[in-house]
Amino acid sequence: MAFAAVALLVSTVFATSTYLLARGYLLGQRERVVQHQTFADAAFVQRRLESAGADVSAVLTAAGTPAGHTIILKWRGQWYASALDQGRDAVPAGLRQQLAEGDAAAQRFRSDDGPSLVVGVPLPSVQAEFYEIAPLTELDGILRLLSGILIGGALVATAAGAALGAWASRSVVTPLNRVAVTAASIAGGELDTRLPATDDPELATIVGSFNSMVDTLQQRINRDARLAADVSHELRSPLTTLVGSVDLLNARRDELPERAQRALDLVTADLQRFRRLLDDLLELARSDAGLDRRPDATIDLAELLRQVLSEIGREPTLLSGADDALVLADKPRLSRLFRNLFENAETHGAGLTAIEISRTGNDVLVLVDDSGAGIPPHERERVFERFATGATKRGSSSGTGLGLALVAETAAVHGGSVWCTASPSGGARFVVRLPEIES
Repeated sequence: MAFAAVALLVSTVFATSTYLLARGYLLGQRERVVQHQTFADAAFVQRRLESAGADVSAVLTAAGTPAGHTIILKWRGQWYASALDQGRDAVPAGLRQQLAEGDAAAQRFRSDDGPSLVVGVPLPSVQAEFYEIAPLTELDGILRLLSGILIGGALVATAAGAALGAWASRSVVTPLNRVAVTAASIAGGELDTRLPATDDPELATIVGSFNSMVDTLQQRINRDARLAADVSHELRSPLTTLVGSVDLLNARRDELPERAQRALDLVTADLQRFRRLLDDLLELARSDAGLDRRPDATIDLAELLRQVLSEIGREPTLLSGADDALVLADKPRLSRLFRNLFENAETHGAGLTAIEISRTGNDVLVLVDDSGAGIPPHERERVFERFATGATKRGSSSGTGLGLALVAETAAVHGGSVWCTASPSGGARFVVRLPEIES
């Protein structure tokens, strides 16, 4: 738009100045020619009228004016013309007034036949006023043609400026768009995405620096993921030993004193929380490393939800809505997703109140409501971050802040998403969106 505006401004100024200069030159030249012709004809008529017994009509005919010119003569109070349809009224009143004062004058005006130029010359020696009218129709046509050419040239220049601006803008914006798209892909988890090589020396440095930055970022993320996976894996062996030992103590619980039983209960609960934390860490590490198993099984969503409700000891009657929704999923991971949501509602949301399956477009939605105090709007995105327990303590069912993070990761792996909103009953509502497949 800027290129087009500048091109339009420049071409308009150029066209206007060219037209005005050409018009002034052509009109001036035409006026000089007509004035020279008028004075010559006036001298001829004056000489003839000075002769005794001159016939005015014969004199005007003999003047030999150029084709299209008309002579009008005022002599002894009478008006004569070389054309039958012309007369006193053909001469502008202002010009007649100037000649009455004894001054020669010229004036352009528009008659019924088009633009014309009239030149008046007083002839005091014979008490006459001589007028010659010259048509300017041909000159007007030339000026119209010139104006059309200049306007067309201005439009062509504007279009060329717009095309040049579009090309220049595209050449500048395209690399930036490519960087933006690549950065969005990387932010979406596609860490292998890179900017293509370029031959533009001005962009080569930027492309190289960007790709080098992404390589470093990918290496750091992979290293952190491997560290988490390795640490979690190494902790499983001593944890298994501890769990086995505690299970053995629980098997002989009745032989222990009451104080030791309370201590054993605390240790058992913490071991269960620790084991859940390690499982969550391993799951996230596999996701970060890109080792997720892709969904490959057709799952009846309603049946899956009833099964998960039974596992956590809740009645399947909490479920309502569509019973024929099918999704492509990894059943163990999808079961874990909904178990985390249900246990989160039970532990931190004052109890699970309702589960509803609905459809929107090509997706199926699972709405999970609880009867808690709800989640403030500014916290509704943060609860899905890792270790985000915070003031609401809605981080996960285990209290480690990983449960809802795993829910978000699992939903993304299945091509869906999860978000939090307010429940109509006043608590929190978690919505899981999954692509539906045709039955």
